[in-house]
Formats: sequence, C-alpha cells, structure tokens
Amino acid sequence: MTRTVHVFDRTVHEAHDWVNELTGRLGWSSERDALRLLRTVLCKIRDHLPVNEMAQFSAQLPIMLRGMFFEGWQPKKTPVQERHAKDFIAAIEEQVGDVLDYRGAMDITATFTVINARISRGEVEDVRANLPQELRDLWPEP
Repeated sequence: MTRTVHVFDRTVHEAHDWVNELTGRLGWSSERDALRLLRTVLCKIRDHLPVNEMAQFSAQLPIMLRGMFFEGWQPKKTPVQERHAKDFIAAIEEQVGDVLDYRGAMDITATFTVINARISRGEVEDVRANLPQELRDLWPEP
C-alpha cells in the first residue's frame, strides 16, 4: 500500500502554480521551458544576494523551487559583483537561449512579475534593494 505524504503533494502543486502562471504570462507552449527560465532567473538572483537575504527570500519559495534555488550554489562565489543588466541577461541567455519562444529581457521581466505576485512585497523590496540599479530597473516594483 502506498501512502501519500501531503507536504510533497502540496509543494508540487505550488511549484506547478508558479510555472503555470509564468507559462501564461510568457505565452509559451512549454511548461518545461518556463520552469527552466524560472530556475535560471532564481539562481541568478541568488548569486547576487548576501546569505541572510538569500535565506529569507528562499523561505517564501515552494519547497521544490527552493531546492532548485540552492542547487549548484557555491557560497564562496557569492554575492557576485555583476553590475550591468546586459551581463545578467546574457548569463540567463546562456541557459535558455535555445528556447524557441525566448525573447530576452521581456521574458526575464515576466519572471520577475511572477515573483512579485508570489513573494511578499517587503521581501521583493529587500531583494531588489540588494541588486545593482540596472537590475532593479529590469525588475518591476511590486
């Protein structure tokens, strides 16, 4: 007999909600590609944050997305000192540039909009305050 652990079901459902919202905002046909973009943007945000802010931000992510957020993290290499939006966008493009629907900054901004909708306003403001001005300009205010 298989038993269900409801916390796993709930976090899978919450992660699906994030991906489905992003897929809709992007107008993409592939949830897999939308998840790839979301994961990439979250990890790029992570790499710009001091550890305490990173922990506070990640605490509001669904458990499944939180695992992706920390996957591959190398604390000694963070926070990065990247200051220009073009470098941030280029780093994301390295990971998702082969997605047929990908449109660069427009899709990254859509990802930020989903984060704004799903993370508390105060936490989004704290995260944005830790980013260089050019990245804050790319990320709409909550």
